[in-house]
Amino acid sequence: MTTATATPAAPAPKASDYKSDVKPVWCPGCGHTHVLLSFTKALAQLRLPAERVAVISGIGCSSRIPAYTEAYGSHGVHGRALALGAGLKLSRPDLDVFVISGDGDAFSIGGNHFLHACRRNVDITCIVMDNRVYGMTKGQPSPTTEPDWDSALSPGGTGLRPFHPLVIALASGANFVARGFSGNPNETTRLIVEAARHPGFSFVEVLSPCVTFRPDEKEWKNMFEPAPVEPTDDPSRAARRIMSDTGFLSGILYRGNRKPYQPEIGRPSCEPADLQREFVL
Repeated sequence: MTTATATPAAPAPKASDYKSDVKPVWCPGCGHTHVLLSFTKALAQLRLPAERVAVISGIGCSSRIPAYTEAYGSHGVHGRALALGAGLKLSRPDLDVFVISGDGDAFSIGGNHFLHACRRNVDITCIVMDNRVYGMTKGQPSPTTEPDWDSALSPGGTGLRPFHPLVIALASGANFVARGFSGNPNETTRLIVEAARHPGFSFVEVLSPCVTFRPDEKEWKNMFEPAPVEPTDDPSRAARRIMSDTGFLSGILYRGNRKPYQPEIGRPSCEPADLQREFVL
């Protein structure tokens, strides 16, 4: 007679399990360091196997994150991270796809992709680290920069109305909209976890100060406050809330109930070798 022995439960993953050996090269004090911490903590709380996670980025300071995480990743073309992430999710629905971007990458050259990623509602999580400046290319104003921000590259400011990511995301059809602050990594972790668990396209804007080119953003830590009401599934209520806030409310501002877009994946109609033969001269 044999005695069955219980299989010991696998230890819970830690944030460090999802960090690579590559040392971040961000400036000392950059808010992105805390976003990386929040992201790896979120992966640990979600208990996602690293081999099931794909981290997709474009170009910019924020887009270095795939190299700093222990998962599948792609540091791709400027502004095209959402297109790549959506295509990956549609072809490999078994993967948990995270697209991590910055305000220039996502809302300028990638602005069209951002609109249509919200509209298509593919089940991916998009985290945009917004510091309202092009940090990697030495301080140009970005789409979210205030119109009167004075700098050597834009004396007197641009005078342009800034892009409002949360409003655009909601109007374009994002199924989950939230805002966090890199200086509150525990809250940011919670938002990323909630976004990843919510079906459809989930958008989290994380305001992340650039201490090198925007030292004035150090004051953000005194300006953030939690949203005073519970998340809503009513787009009109969410729109009024987002349009009337100070730009520094944190929390989940909208939880939608749209069905994610995921077409069925059947057998291919032909093999790659057949396609190659058609192009032989």
